[in-house]
Amino acid sequence: MIRLTVDDVPLEVPDGTLLVDAAARIGVDIPTLCHDGRLDPAGCCRMCLVEIDGERRLAPSCARQAADGMVIRTTGDRIERHRQALLGLYLADHTPGGDARAAKGNKLVALAEAHGAVDLPRIDSPRHGRPSDTNPYIDFDAASCILCARCVRYCDEVESVEAIGLAGRGGHTTIATANNIGLLDSTCELCGGCIDVCPTGALSERKPIKRGVPAVADRVVRSTCNFCGVGCQVDLHVKDDRLVRVTSPPPGQTVNDGNLCVKGRFAYDFVHHPERLTTPMVRDAAGVLQPTTWEHALQVAADGLKRLQATHGTDAIGFVSSARCTGEENYMLQKVARAAFGTNNCHQCAAT
Repeated sequence: MIRLTVDDVPLEVPDGTLLVDAAARIGVDIPTLCHDGRLDPAGCCRMCLVEIDGERRLAPSCARQAADGMVIRTTGDRIERHRQALLGLYLADHTPGGDARAAKGNKLVALAEAHGAVDLPRIDSPRHGRPSDTNPYIDFDAASCILCARCVRYCDEVESVEAIGLAGRGGHTTIATANNIGLLDSTCELCGGCIDVCPTGALSERKPIKRGVPAVADRVVRSTCNFCGVGCQVDLHVKDDRLVRVTSPPPGQTVNDGNLCVKGRFAYDFVHHPERLTTPMVRDAAGVLQPTTWEHALQVAADGLKRLQATHGTDAIGFVSSARCTGEENYMLQKVARAAFGTNNCHQCAAT
């Protein structure tokens, strides 16, 4: 264990603990823009600089490991002046035109307001006006990008896709695909993880924007994704009793650790689709589907299976399960097939 002092509070942390995580253990939230616990330390945004006794320069707490006997301070006049100036530079160069504090909500603007960022004239960056991609889900506003590379690192280190990277030099540096091709033509899986990790809103979801949906929902409901049996948790953003957006809970809280696939994040149109079935249906004597109760529907299915078994034998019956079911549900279905109906004709779409 490593013994150190953070803001006059002594504590012990495991070897290899980053200073930003050590501070969090005593409730000190060091502001960051480029840090994500799922990613390798980068220390490129410089928001998280702290003072270490015996060292002349401020150190990035998101990229510096705790050392035995270390004494650090996370606040102070020197640190605050640095953050105010740094945030002022970010806002001058990386926020869309107009008043920076009136821009769309993002972590950069929130930190600028919290720390009283220095007001600087806006810089006409050559990154502004980058052509928009034609993919249906992810929008990129180069003017809002601060080049923290969280999206690039997430795509590489978490998804192992490497669809995007830093392109250009100097003031022309931006986030782009190889040869500036569209995301649909790249290796991108449209998981939307880059949207979640972006601290400025430079990467955002297109579907709510196209629909004119308000950014703030009435409520957020925790649920389980229904597209496969993994059990990923999702946060459903609801406005006027309609689902308008799906996001992942923060990392470290759920089985999916803040990650979602393209289906879990973007395929929610079916929820309010007019052709969606919302109640069991059974055909009447004329062959027309009619709404019914679950009890009646299950009884009709059971009677039909028994009738087929009695007429044509056990091998005339087969059961097909789904990868969207949980492991427990798939196990239960094969038990029904083998134990209740005595057949081995049981298959699942994910089987090879």
